[in-house]
Amino acid sequence: MQSSPARLLRFIPAVALICALASGCSVSKAATQAAGADNGTNGVAASAAPAAPLPANTLSFTANKTETVNGIAHRYLSQSSLMLASELETQIRDANHLPAKQLYVKKGQVLLIPNIEAQPVVEHSVAVPKETELRAIYLTGSMAGSANGLRIIKHWHDVGGNAVVFDIKDSDGSLSVPFDHPLAPHNRRAIPNLPKFVRYLHSMNLHAIARIALFRDEHIARDHSDLAVRSRSTGQPWRENGKLVWTDTSNPKVQEYNIALATWVAKSGADEIQFDYVRFPAEGNQADAKFHFQTAHPEWKRSDVIADFLDHAYQQLHPEGVLVSLDVFGIMAWQRNVDLAHTGQDIVRMAKYCDVLSPMIYPSHFFGMDGYAKPGDAPEHFIGTSMDHFETITAGSGVVLRPWLQAFAWRTKTYSPDYIMRQVSTSRDRGGLGFLFWNARNDYSKPYLAMPTMSEHADKYFGKRPPSELAPAIETASARRPHGKATIRLAKAKQTAVTPIAK
Repeated sequence: MQSSPARLLRFIPAVALICALASGCSVSKAATQAAGADNGTNGVAASAAPAAPLPANTLSFTANKTETVNGIAHRYLSQSSLMLASELETQIRDANHLPAKQLYVKKGQVLLIPNIEAQPVVEHSVAVPKETELRAIYLTGSMAGSANGLRIIKHWHDVGGNAVVFDIKDSDGSLSVPFDHPLAPHNRRAIPNLPKFVRYLHSMNLHAIARIALFRDEHIARDHSDLAVRSRSTGQPWRENGKLVWTDTSNPKVQEYNIALATWVAKSGADEIQFDYVRFPAEGNQADAKFHFQTAHPEWKRSDVIADFLDHAYQQLHPEGVLVSLDVFGIMAWQRNVDLAHTGQDIVRMAKYCDVLSPMIYPSHFFGMDGYAKPGDAPEHFIGTSMDHFETITAGSGVVLRPWLQAFAWRTKTYSPDYIMRQVSTSRDRGGLGFLFWNARNDYSKPYLAMPTMSEHADKYFGKRPPSELAPAIETASARRPHGKATIRLAKAKQTAVTPIAK
């Protein structure tokens, strides 16, 4: 039966009303969802009312599980303008009125995260002439990124220091910074935001020296063993005195990784790139060690590999406006054939591809040299003699000599603030410009005490003394004992037994 037109007309108003109601419900639901999304709460406590704007430099965070407040602070630290997670945790508690005894937040709880700054942080290197006198201490990466490390940095600044050396990559291969690369390890990064850390150093007018241990890299040798030195006898990775710690210095992939890391650090604002372990392994069964260059460049020696690598690295880094410095064995000043054959550290050639040479002239490490039974107690002799040799072999190169000095008590009973000052004055008198203090535990109590005295008598300890005014004290001290032929091997200058104390 067909419906009449009149009957159909009776249904039109009802259908229109239903459609209007349905449309209105749909819009309200969409508005509610949008409001929830705009509020940053993932739908928790969503409302159709407009969300209140967040305070400046603040994020809204919704916990998706039970979490500690401290853990949340660590998560957002790299995005925060604050340096320490403990500082950010305090700010989070204040912003959200969390009592000190509340350690956790529950799933679904919304927190305000204050002190957030735009990322990435951009910090530029502060270019300084290589002749700038720099007075530095060394910090491990884990120390540099800690509350204690920041206190050490401030203390060093307050007593007259103007530079800090800090680890980017240590000799175990661990990284302190979030550098992404197929060869990079997956350890926790102690300095999660490098430009922010450098900015902190720059805020105190401190020169930021980023240390990279190059070819002694336990991580790569162990986890990427195809890049390790090879054993001729077994075909397996070569071990130095039983330890699998050395990459193949001449392997292009290893070299490219280190140059890429150094370039990234330079672009992150560091003022100086310092290469350590710029060498081949010096201990172990040398005849059994097989390297890439021996096949790729059979006419090369180890010193050719080092010079070629430094040439490429310097060309890459210098346009970034940073200084390039090299750590070298103190005993390399003697340039003995056995040492050159093992390490590849030809100082004359290396000086062409850097701005600064930093010989490690810790007196206690000159075992058996020049007839001294206790070399650690003769800093004037060993620092003076070493600096004389380095001055001679680098003459005319333009390279600056800024030595590593001993800030630890190993093998000396005379370690004291006076011991520190004796090293500094001797180095300065023999051509050194500035200095670096090494203590593996980052204990600088003696340098702290020595610095005010040295600052008060700056004409004796700081600056570079003109050659015409060089004191004859070193020659007098050296004349007390015969300078017999050095009988120790290079390996003795850096024994594994001293690793906790000195590099």
